[in-house]
Amino acid sequence: MVSILEPIYEEDFLGFSYGFRPGRGPHQALDALVVAIERRPVRWILDADIRGFYDHVDHEWLLKFVEHRVADPRILRLIQKWLKAGVSEDGQWSETKVGTPQGAVVSPLIANIYLHYVFDLWVHAWRRKMARGAVIVVRYADDLIVGFQYRQDAERFQRELQDRLAKFGLELNADKTRRIEFGRWAERDRKRRGEGKPETFDFLGFTHYCGKHRKGYYCVWRKTSRKRLVAKLQQIKQQLRYRRHESIPEVGEWLQRVVTGYYNYHAVPGNLGSLSLFQIRLGRLWRQTLRRRGDTRTDHRQGHAAPGRDP
Repeated sequence: MVSILEPIYEEDFLGFSYGFRPGRGPHQALDALVVAIERRPVRWILDADIRGFYDHVDHEWLLKFVEHRVADPRILRLIQKWLKAGVSEDGQWSETKVGTPQGAVVSPLIANIYLHYVFDLWVHAWRRKMARGAVIVVRYADDLIVGFQYRQDAERFQRELQDRLAKFGLELNADKTRRIEFGRWAERDRKRRGEGKPETFDFLGFTHYCGKHRKGYYCVWRKTSRKRLVAKLQQIKQQLRYRRHESIPEVGEWLQRVVTGYYNYHAVPGNLGSLSLFQIRLGRLWRQTLRRRGDTRTDHRQGHAAPGRDP
């Protein structure tokens, strides 16, 4: 089903949508965002978070959206069956009236279709008809970043976005949605007002902040977000405990794959400090693991574990 629908919607999806699309990925979205901020007159950033998006997709609206492009009733019936497959918890089945099926291959495409009509087409028209200045947009699945030249545009857009989402059963997460001053003029303007450095924002695991290139011109720097770094180290620590009965070479091979994947994602310009910190703390975890294994010696004279040490 995804193989059939994906080429159809790839003709419709807009250029600032990057999530779960063939030939596109998070690095393209990150690079597009940095280039847009650096080259366009961006002064304000809206870091928008949709509360529980995948759990609040309205089935009726989604089917209406699909019917705009797909006329085959068999496909519509199959999508409807997926949506109403329900949830089995503790042996009890319950029907789902909203949300996308968790873990289903079709869920990312369904989410993109929903947001294409709810957000993408709307914001594309809004910035042409309503905005006074430049507006940039980057969307990766339900992660949204919108940049504005003027504060008035940013404030008006946030209000109207709330109304737009409410029409389709969605809402902004007030605790995580932030409008901040950001861009090449942010530091100068805030210093003139006696305020601190420009705020930062997180997108796809990276903290974005204003800085300067070694040649002196403005640029946007990225570093691994502290939350992402701590979560990854905690995950590795738990896995090392879980794998404590495996041989050291086996654990080492697994750890190498994990580290390689982490570096492949987070190795971006300007992130050397965060990668070095990750390496240092990871080395500490690995040494602690090897020491614990070394402390499992037994006292052969007594035939039992040495005092104070786990067997």
